Amino acid sequence: MRIQRPTFQRPEPPAPNGAPTRVAITLGDPNGIGPEVVLKSLHDPSLMPSMTPVLIGSAHVLRVHADVLGFSDLDIHVVDEVPEEVPHGDVALLDVAEADEPPVSFGAITVEGGRLAMRAVERAVDACVNGSVDAMATAPISKAAINKAGYNVPGHTEFIAERTGSAKPTMMMVAGGLRVGLVTSHVALSEVPTMVTEEAILEKVRVIDASLRQDFAIDDPTIAVLGLNPHAGEAGAFGKEEEEIIAPAVEAARQEGFQVEGPLAADGFFATQLDSDFDAVLAMYHDQGLVPFKALAFDHGVNYTAGLPIVRTSPDHGTAHGIAGKGMALPGSMRSALELAVAVARHRQQRTETPA
Repeated sequence: MRIQRPTFQRPEPPAPNGAPTRVAITLGDPNGIGPEVVLKSLHDPSLMPSMTPVLIGSAHVLRVHADVLGFSDLDIHVVDEVPEEVPHGDVALLDVAEADEPPVSFGAITVEGGRLAMRAVERAVDACVNGSVDAMATAPISKAAINKAGYNVPGHTEFIAERTGSAKPTMMMVAGGLRVGLVTSHVALSEVPTMVTEEAILEKVRVIDASLRQDFAIDDPTIAVLGLNPHAGEAGAFGKEEEEIIAPAVEAARQEGFQVEGPLAADGFFATQLDSDFDAVLAMYHDQGLVPFKALAFDHGVNYTAGLPIVRTSPDHGTAHGIAGKGMALPGSMRSALELAVAVARHRQQRTETPA
């Protein structure tokens, strides 16, 4: 395997046993584009043979967005609990809305919207943990709205990690053969240098290597580790972190048996080495990894959380409040998130069923 310039990939065929993968899909912020991209994705008939979707959110919100899109042919069944089985081709919706929650207000950041979005995430995580579903895919939430609602977390990743008792979650952006992991994610840039430590880098290498093996069926993965400073420090001229922290971390990873290379200059890597023999790249901070990733794969990139006991994916974009309710949102990233959720769930199942 190798990192490759990303291309759109069609869904996998049904599992060998013919059973579609059960995927919980949260609708995200009701005032954003989450419900819209979910509806558009499910309107693609090529997805349905490979998965059984179980939507979690508000039936009222879904109807409002469906009316905007003119979708009337989806057969949606409102349920109180995640069903054991859903008729093939149908869509079940677990309604977690409360009676007094206000109607949709496109583009608004509201307490009620944040509360509804996170209630859906909670139910989806619980469904994954208890085995009611095989994976979950989360439509975008508004961090401002969930903070207003009393959720003191930066986003999905940290909340799901806490709810599942996962100490070392790692955000990894995925588009085909391009996989970009992060040492630090949702923190201020001024805090990054103090958080880039030898142990932090080594821990991310461990998590990404394990995920490549378990979730992506790569038996002998190789990981490129980027530097922190311009030109990877230029031999200390632009910073000492490469020599004092990152290079020792890479060597420690090699001593543990991991195939890693670095520190590599980030600008040169994304410009010239995407077709080199790496299965993933580890960036030091959010924009170092996500800016080039989204430039290459914004319309079909996926945010995958490695290091969880459950399978969780999400599109690589936000709530896009500015275009909510206008029918303009592109569903490619959400569709790719559903496809990846199915693929990873199957890889994990096959790894569990296959003797070592």
